[in-house]
Amino acid sequence: MITVADLIKDQPRSPGNYFAFDAYICGDYESGLLENRQGDRLLALPETLIQGMYAALEKETGQAHGVVLANCGRWWGKNFYARFVEQLSEYYQKPLNEMEMAEFSCCLKQCWKTHGWGTCDLDLSYYQQGFLVVKTKNSPYAQQAPKSNRPVCHFEAGILSAFFSQLTGRELYCLQTTCESLGAEYNHFVLGLASRLKPANAWLEEQQEHEIIMHRLCNSSNQ
Repeated sequence: MITVADLIKDQPRSPGNYFAFDAYICGDYESGLLENRQGDRLLALPETLIQGMYAALEKETGQAHGVVLANCGRWWGKNFYARFVEQLSEYYQKPLNEMEMAEFSCCLKQCWKTHGWGTCDLDLSYYQQGFLVVKTKNSPYAQQAPKSNRPVCHFEAGILSAFFSQLTGRELYCLQTTCESLGAEYNHFVLGLASRLKPANAWLEEQQEHEIIMHRLCNSSNQ
C-alpha cells in the first residue's frame, strides 16, 4: 500500500522564490552585517546618504546630474543582471531563457522589493508595438529627490535600461514618464529603441500624461 508519506516523498520539490525576504536576507543584525543567501555583502543606504548624493551631484555637475545618475545606473544594472542570471540559473537549475515569463516576472518583482527599492510590475500591453513599461511604487530615490518639474528616478532608469538591454540583446533606452515626486501614484518607465522614444521627450516637456504618451508612441510606430 502506498502511504501519503510516499506520495509526498516522490513529488519533485518545487523551489520557492529565490529572493523571498526571509530566505534571501541573512546576517547579524546586531552588528549591522547584512548578506544575501550566497554570502555576498549587502549595503543599506540611509535616507540622508541618498539626499546627500542628489545634493552633491547637483552642486558638482549642475543640470548634468541626471545624466551622471543614469550612467551610474547603467553600470550597476549590467552587474545586477549578471548576478541575477547567475543566481537564478543555479537555483532553478536552468538558464534564464528557459524560464516561463510568469516565473521570471515573479522573481524580478520579489528581487526589487527585497532590495528595498519598492514594488515593481511589468506591463506587456505595448509589447507588440516594441515597448515595455515597468511600473514601480515607493521608490526611495523618488522620495528623497529634490524638487523638480521632471521625473527624477534617473538611477533606476539606468538600471532598467542596462538590465533589459542585456536580457534582450538590444541596446534599449529607458524614459520615465511619471514620478512619485511629482504626485503620481506610480513611476512609469518606458523601454524601447532610442530612436523610437526620442519624440516622447518633447511630450514630457508638455507634461502630457503617461497614457497619452504611450498612445502617441504606438501610433508613430505604426506609421
